Amino acid sequence: MERILAQWGPSRNTELFGNQPICVQHRLPQHPLFSRDALAELIERYPEDKYMLVNTGERGSPRKLWRQGKIGTMPGHAVIDAVAKGRFWLNLLRVNEVDTRYQELLDQLYAEIHANVPTYPNTYKRICGILISSPQAQVYYHFDTQGNNLWQIAGSKRVYLYPATPPFVTDELVEKITLYHDETSIPYQPWYDDYATVFELQPGQMLHWALNAPHRIENNDELSISLTTEYVTKEIRRHVLATSGNGLLREVGMKPGLTLGGPAFLAKAALFAAAKKSGLLKARQKPEIAFRLDQPATM
Repeated sequence: MERILAQWGPSRNTELFGNQPICVQHRLPQHPLFSRDALAELIERYPEDKYMLVNTGERGSPRKLWRQGKIGTMPGHAVIDAVAKGRFWLNLLRVNEVDTRYQELLDQLYAEIHANVPTYPNTYKRICGILISSPQAQVYYHFDTQGNNLWQIAGSKRVYLYPATPPFVTDELVEKITLYHDETSIPYQPWYDDYATVFELQPGQMLHWALNAPHRIENNDELSISLTTEYVTKEIRRHVLATSGNGLLREVGMKPGLTLGGPAFLAKAALFAAAKKSGLLKARQKPEIAFRLDQPATM
């Protein structure tokens, strides 16, 4: 089986992985699973509850525009063409659960990562998605609560990565996002860019960054196709449980500290589990479907 990670880069990438941004080379642009025909066929049979279609503001616009839509009956190739001509991003979520070929690919990717970083903790609960987005489209300032890698396949984009420290992200924000996954509510100031590390991500490059590091993305002038991969480690799982418990405690007026072990951690994990089981943590508001691609008059 041909290796996908074409070049891991300097040896320091092994030490930086999990802690600092790194960029490495891969061969996914040549993989048959990411041809136009393969993606069009995948789109046509994709479950409606497993994708997100979003209309965003143009690149550089200060106002957040975030409208969710549906594909409707439009054929796969026509969907890709519509994205190429519009201002959308289509995220095929958990594609490894829809098509086992992507699960096999995901397993290979992380086997190769672990071969290059043998000291990195075991990853599990791995998922991947395919992001097809328009020229000049943007992804607003946000952060992820799990480990994350971005694999560029077609088109190029500018990625701004910010420190995972105040004022760019705070304990309260991490708790809120981890609990309710309301990523679009994170405050952003243009002067944050003065402290960003900027990558011009090209096809055949994978970008990795530290947990909870805020970032935003601007597409250049081509249709962009990316693979996103997420994962959990034992340490990340503990962080999720602890921050979620802290968020629940903060909602009742307490000011908890972050603990990843001992009785306090176990109590917070139990509190989070109970709240999750009760249904209290479901999305506070179901997103409104504002448009359909097969009904352009509604746009």
